Amino acid sequence: MGIFDSLAKWLGLKKKEANVLVVGLDNSGKTTIINQLKPAESKSYDIVPTIGFTVEKFSGKSLSFTAFDMSGQGRYRNLWEHYYKECQGIIFVIDSSDRLRMVVAQEELEQLLNHPDIVGRRIPILFYANKMDMRDALSAVKVAHLLNLDKISTKPWHICASNALTGEGLSEGVEWITGQLKEVVNAK
Repeated sequence: MGIFDSLAKWLGLKKKEANVLVVGLDNSGKTTIINQLKPAESKSYDIVPTIGFTVEKFSGKSLSFTAFDMSGQGRYRNLWEHYYKECQGIIFVIDSSDRLRMVVAQEELEQLLNHPDIVGRRIPILFYANKMDMRDALSAVKVAHLLNLDKISTKPWHICASNALTGEGLSEGVEWITGQLKEVVNAK
C-alpha cells in the first residue's frame, strides 16, 4: 500500500474492502448479478457461463467488494472450498424457477455450512432467490423453506427475491451484507 492509499484509509476516504464468495448451481444467475452490481463502465454485455472462477469488484455505500464468482457446474464445485478461508461473506444464488434442482442446491449449501473452514465462523450469508421474473418461480419464502434456512442458527443470513436482469432486489441484499460485514472489516 502506498503512502497516498495509507493516508486516504487513515482519513476515512478509502472504502474498506471485503472478500465475498458468490456460489450457487450453474445457471442460477451469479455472474449476471455481479455484472448488474458493477459500475456502468465495467459492465459486460455478453454474459457467458463461468468456467472455474472469476474475480470481480463492485461497491456498496461504504464497502468495496472483491467477489469470487465460482462456477456452479458439478465438476467445478469442489473449487469452492479453496476460497472458504479467505472469504468474509457468502452470496448464495438460487434459481427460484428450477424446482428440480432445489434439492441439489440444498445439498451443496449443507456441504458448505459443514465445511471445517466455515462451520466455526460467523460468516454472513446472503441468499438471492433469483429469476423471479420466470413464470414458475417460487417465492423467496418457499425457497427458504426448501433450503431449510430456518435451521441456520450460527450464522446471520438473509434472503432476497431478485431478478438479475433488471437488478430488482439486488441493492437490498448488498445493503444487508454491507451492514453485516462492516463489523468484520472494521476489526481488521
